[in-house]
Amino acid sequence: MKKFMDEDFLLETETAKRLFQDYAKDMPIIDYHCHISPQEIAEDHRFGSITEAWLGGDHYKWRLIRSNGTPEEKITGKNSSDLEKFVEYAKALSKAVGNPLYHWSHLELQRYFGCTTPLSEKTAQQIFDFCNEKLKQPDMSVQGLIKKSNVKVICTTDDPADDLKWHKKLQEEQSCSAKVYPAMRPDKALNIDKPGFADYMAVLGQAAGVSIWTMQDVRTAMGNRIAFFETMGCRATDHALEYVCCREADEKTLDAIVDKALRHESISIEEMEAYKTALLTYLAGEYAKRGWVMQIHYATLRDNNTQMFKKLGPDTGFDCIAEGNCGRGLVAFLDHLNERGILPRTVLYSGTPADNTMIGTIIGSFQGTEACGKIQQGAPWWFNDTKQGMIDQLTSIANLSVFGNILGMLTDSRSFLSYARHEYYRRILCNWIGNLVENGEYPADMEFLGQLVQNICFNNAAAYFQFKM
Repeated sequence: MKKFMDEDFLLETETAKRLFQDYAKDMPIIDYHCHISPQEIAEDHRFGSITEAWLGGDHYKWRLIRSNGTPEEKITGKNSSDLEKFVEYAKALSKAVGNPLYHWSHLELQRYFGCTTPLSEKTAQQIFDFCNEKLKQPDMSVQGLIKKSNVKVICTTDDPADDLKWHKKLQEEQSCSAKVYPAMRPDKALNIDKPGFADYMAVLGQAAGVSIWTMQDVRTAMGNRIAFFETMGCRATDHALEYVCCREADEKTLDAIVDKALRHESISIEEMEAYKTALLTYLAGEYAKRGWVMQIHYATLRDNNTQMFKKLGPDTGFDCIAEGNCGRGLVAFLDHLNERGILPRTVLYSGTPADNTMIGTIIGSFQGTEACGKIQQGAPWWFNDTKQGMIDQLTSIANLSVFGNILGMLTDSRSFLSYARHEYYRRILCNWIGNLVENGEYPADMEFLGQLVQNICFNNAAAYFQFKM
């Protein structure tokens, strides 16, 4: 029997062990999509407890605790103590056999706290106290954790109207060992059918110095903000869509749609699709002009529990995979951009694992010479970043595309301890390759394989996004 999560964790063959230990383990990290706070980085925040560091905004963990029948007050409530919340997580986690949170949490305990004791209700108090003492050490601040994790680039997720003052502070002070860049996420500008759109357009217009009344005004405002983000080192964008569509409309129709939305009138599905297509087309052209990367996340239903949304707001753990796929819309949109010569480097993430093969075949239809793997399938995302989800996606990409061009892992997290997810992915990656080699399906050329692994861990993303490091 193997020891619990030892140095050979998830590494089943000698080839896998060598690939991880000699090539993958010490590679730096480019975290090109996450939700951590640039303010906390700039202020070099120190956590008061392991509960704050672990459970402060992590809806993955909140969701797990809820599934154990725990009252919400002991998960996100203000009247329960940090210890109580931590114990509830320990209770739930100890029963979560096979859940990636079990592995992630114990990797974090080992790597950042030197704690190898399995977390359970019985050990919760001991681990809580032990970790809280560790957090008092000088190198356990936010910037300390980033340095300890060997992170070279972080892309936060930022609204176009944001003044990016914390990014400015980071660039001026250069206190963080990693380069921290904004990644533009214009969801509020795209969501013309959502409540608050008209109010947001006023905020965006003020930030951009534009009065927004027409479709061209929207483009002008976004163009001004893109130019500002470029001065701050932005190289990546992100778009959260329920599905991808392509519906063209003339300018008169688009102006009428914008006017309706600004007057708080309801927008039809067809009008929403026409507006989103027009704005995304403009944005893609601006990204292509600058060599930026367009990331598209789709196929999720968000904030499903109306009662809890009213109580806690968005991004609190009440989302799910969306049904079906949007293959026709995705192909039509990519082709729409490609025909106009404005298809940027694009990374596609689907919420449903059923789309792996579909995306693998679509990306092969729109590749270009601008980059190796100009159109990419993104890392296993959200409900797919499990052990099996990673294995399935690696297999699908290998079946249908050029495996060695993939961009590796990202955290997609609000936690500064989540960099351990990169290690988790790298172990699975090395094991997957190792099994092929030892089964005689790929040559045992360790020099080539080592370079392949290091490219996937770091070099591919560095070349693809072209960050200044």
